[in-house]
Amino acid sequence: MYICICNAIRESDLRSAARRQNGDAEALYQRLGHQPRCRQCLSAAQQIVATERSFMAA
Repeated sequence: MYICICNAIRESDLRSAARRQNGDAEALYQRLGHQPRCRQCLSAAQQIVATERSFMAA
């Protein structure tokens, strides 16, 4: 599933980046080679990042 339509960022790519790298959703977008455009996806993306990191901490 795409989390960011503007940049064609898939949820699986964002989850993988969250497991490998630090930073918030916006920083991870940059590490994936993109920048948020319309920004409508950032709150959902940040939730995904937080969820992935909570699984890692457990």
